[in-house]
Amino acid sequence: MLFKRLGIDLGTANSLVYLAGEGVVLNEPTVVAISIDDNRVVAVGNEAKEMLGRTPGNIVASRPLKDGVIADYVVTEAMLRYFIDRVCGKSRFFKPEVMICVPSGCTQVERRAVMDATLSAGARTVYLIEEPLAAAIGAKIPIAYASGNMIVDIGGGSTEAAVISLGGVVVHNSVRVAGNKLDEAIALYIRKKYNLYIGERMAEEVKIQIGSAVSPSAAQKVDVRGRDSLSGLPRMIEVTSEEIAQALQNPLNSIISAIKGVLENTPPELASDIIDKGIVLSGGTSLLRNIDRLIVSATGVPAHIAEEPLLCVVRGTGVALENIELYKRSISRR
Repeated sequence: MLFKRLGIDLGTANSLVYLAGEGVVLNEPTVVAISIDDNRVVAVGNEAKEMLGRTPGNIVASRPLKDGVIADYVVTEAMLRYFIDRVCGKSRFFKPEVMICVPSGCTQVERRAVMDATLSAGARTVYLIEEPLAAAIGAKIPIAYASGNMIVDIGGGSTEAAVISLGGVVVHNSVRVAGNKLDEAIALYIRKKYNLYIGERMAEEVKIQIGSAVSPSAAQKVDVRGRDSLSGLPRMIEVTSEEIAQALQNPLNSIISAIKGVLENTPPELASDIIDKGIVLSGGTSLLRNIDRLIVSATGVPAHIAEEPLLCVVRGTGVALENIELYKRSISRR
């Protein structure tokens, strides 16, 4: 083929690019640093993430997506152009075909914004696929059969829960609560209990190191550094895994409610299939310790984490792009 075909998982926390015929070729944080003086993109991805909370006055490092949808159109377009240029080369004769995934709960306006930004960034054709469907394909769930499969994709900005049968979404629910809200809950807990302000990177580190969906049997501790809200001076404290599990309860309850909402609206025949097969978890936040145990105890349905959950959505997007005829009913095009 003269033109390249790309599948993009445009996530709130990380963006991944799949090149047809090669696989996943790019995995970078969804962060862009912009110079205020001339509105120029200074850095994208890993380089820009290093700048979060550490920039001088004339540079702003920010996440252009919020809760799974575009919050800053111009910056998102610049970031997409950067990703396409990285994979296809700046001096390309043919524009690439791009398939991009969107949360199932997003509005027509939000879908159009994604399409317009991708076309402006240099794509010739844009296809949209819903995130739960892409995650199910990437998790190697046989979605084409007349059998119910439940997927829960817990990313950085949103949680997508869906029941899929015959290659389409039967019931879905989307809440804009996921990894970022867990980080915020940790930062809020530490500020309230210890009068210590911490940055989002520090909160994320704590979540990765000792975060757990249920109180762990063996307590772990980690040092947390930040700024004292009373004296204004730098300070370090020690927090335990039990405290962090307690801090995460509210956002996790929202995720559980979304999953229960889908199960309550699932037709009985498909519900019996789900009990047999269980719930498949994908997305970066599904790596939180014991989240599968929490879902099992809350719903009574078995749950297991997909293989390489971070890559499920982008792989599914790539597979759908390579087999567009098979999935054309579930894909919108422009």
